[in-house]
Amino acid sequence: MPLITSESRSEFADKAKPVRDKIDVTLKKEKNMLDLMKRDTGGVEYKKLLLCEDMIYVATLYISINSFSVEILGTKNNDALNDARKSIYKAIIYLEEIVSNVVDCPYSEIEPKIALISNMPLEKRFYLVRKLGLVIQVLVDAFGDNSKWKWSFVELRGRFAVVAKNLLDMKQAAKDYFDLRSLDYENTVLYIRLLKKLLDKSASEYRDRYELSTRRIDDMRVAINFLIALRRIAMILGDNAESEGIKKKAIVWKSKMENDTKTGASR
Repeated sequence: MPLITSESRSEFADKAKPVRDKIDVTLKKEKNMLDLMKRDTGGVEYKKLLLCEDMIYVATLYISINSFSVEILGTKNNDALNDARKSIYKAIIYLEEIVSNVVDCPYSEIEPKIALISNMPLEKRFYLVRKLGLVIQVLVDAFGDNSKWKWSFVELRGRFAVVAKNLLDMKQAAKDYFDLRSLDYENTVLYIRLLKKLLDKSASEYRDRYELSTRRIDDMRVAINFLIALRRIAMILGDNAESEGIKKKAIVWKSKMENDTKTGASR
């Protein structure tokens, strides 16, 4: 543990203060918006999108406070990092309230929710998803490899993958993905590539958490649900080979889960 002097504490406090002031202003803005939403429910989904962006911003501010701590005091500021983690969860929850937190549901169940934010361009949705994904990764890196939150981050990334998927109008995306003339062609292709990576990673991470940490059957079930969601995308895009490969993997994982249950490996 490095020696922390009164001078370094003072320097850290001076640098952190304007950042904390920005956090306070943004959190007050959030409270005002929530109060407004109670009085006026019109366009509530778009207001929650704005709140999501505000919480991403707040998370980056908390992470910057940690950076000052590392730079000036030579130690992490776990309070700031935990506050950043909570802000990211709030950002995800706002998105879940718009498009749901169900990973493997049919598009027909998502479509009415997507319709409520139809005026949000695909480019902006993709940007929001990338911004949220980036701040999650920066937070994970700041905590470090040996963080007590290692397995908790599996859930954080999984919930992020779900809302990222549910924000996409899959019916329109299935058209734009193959239409070189579409203005959304490039963003659609990149968005779907990202989704496939996120869903595949979450499936693997939940299985790893089951195998290496919890041995809870529900973790394995969630892993399989991510595979099912990944397969739905392959089916929508008409990729029969990929769809069949994912199906076989899901069957293997399900067989293992059932076998573990029978042999009492889970607890």
